[in-house]
Formats: sequence, structure tokens, C-alpha cells
Amino acid sequence: MAGSLWGRRQFLVMIPGALLALGGVHSPAGGVVAPRLAPHPDPRPGIDASRVLRAAQLEHARAAPVFDLVRQIPQVVDGIRCYCGCAETPGNYSLLSCYEAGGMAQQCNICQGQARLAHRLNREGWSLNGIRAAIDAEFGAS
Repeated sequence: MAGSLWGRRQFLVMIPGALLALGGVHSPAGGVVAPRLAPHPDPRPGIDASRVLRAAQLEHARAAPVFDLVRQIPQVVDGIRCYCGCAETPGNYSLLSCYEAGGMAQQCNICQGQARLAHRLNREGWSLNGIRAAIDAEFGAS
């Protein structure tokens, strides 16, 4: 079952990139419209890192350091939309969801890259809106 689930996720992840590669989505009027991405979510009140997987729970131990970074800033990561495509999967609220059970951050370079950037910018004192803008600039076109 895990293999088939990952196959569906890989397919969902490829959709936004395929639309961009094809030049967008054709509108009924005959024009081309760029795919529209959902806005960043609002961090949920009282969100914490209690559901972020720990090293012992990971299938890919090499991903543990980025999970540790996310655990430090759950309120920031919960206010960021994931750009890899998993934001479209049922139950995914934010980038934080990618680091919980069933999330794909263990093997996804985009999920991991967004978290690393968010952590670094947060450490440098950036606001959530500034972090979002930097993530949009870095990952929004991918």
C-alpha cells in the first residue's frame, strides 16, 4: 500500500510542473492562464511541533536534521504553503503537515528546502510575511 500511495503523491506533485511546462491552462476564451496557487495559510492558534516526526520515526534518517529545524519553528512553518504539490492532498494544511505522519518531507527536496529557508530567515529575524515572500520567490516558480 505504501508504494501505491507514494505513486499517487508523485503524480500529484508532477501536475503543477506539467501545467507550467505546457505553458499554463487554456481558458474557455482561448487564452492561456498561469496556474493559480492557493495563498499561504494562517498559522493555527496554539500550533506546536508535537506531531512533527522524530528521528526514530523516520524511514530516511538523513532527513532528521530538517525535521529538527521544523520542530523549532512550528508556528512559522504552519503559515507557509508547500510548493511541491502536496498542498493539494487531502489533510494537508501547510508545510508543517509535510513533517507529520503521512507527509512527504522525508524524501522531498522542495519541502526540505522551504523548511531550511524558513528556519534561516526566522533565525535572522524576518517576519512571517517576509519569509513567505522569500519562499514564493525561491520556490513559487518551480
